Amino acid sequence: MGLGSAYIDGLSKCTGDYIVLMDADLSHHPKFIPEFIRKQQETNCDLVTGTRYVSGGGVYGWDLRRKLTSRVANFMAATMLNPKASDLTGSFRLYKREVLEAIMPKVKSRGYVFQMEIITRAQTMGYTIEEVPITFVDRLYGESKLGSNEILSYLKGLLDIFTDI
Repeated sequence: MGLGSAYIDGLSKCTGDYIVLMDADLSHHPKFIPEFIRKQQETNCDLVTGTRYVSGGGVYGWDLRRKLTSRVANFMAATMLNPKASDLTGSFRLYKREVLEAIMPKVKSRGYVFQMEIITRAQTMGYTIEEVPITFVDRLYGESKLGSNEILSYLKGLLDIFTDI
């Protein structure tokens, strides 16, 4: 049913004051979590997002097509939505629980664009966002679900967010 549906279900089962969202295939290495916590404690921000696109961040194991797709997706989003975050399509984040709970009812997306909508809504709702550089490692098992259908869904979702926010 999509990434958004999984997050909604997962959020209903969380009990802590802070929630870390990350890919379960270890493309997001847990070693970065202490840095997320440190950044949140230093700044008291509402959301910390891992980014591949600042100094110290990057990707490992992606071919040129995947790198280009990610860069173009982020460029389009940055052009249309004017975000404060550099990596809107990433999904390695730490949220204050009450912030995520306030954002989720407003989110309409359920697919690949879900991450972008959450961070854009957080920004428009006045929540503070900080970034931590991460290295994203391509999955060792399984395959990316990023095909032509997901790309078309992303473009439609981007337009929906642009007209809604």
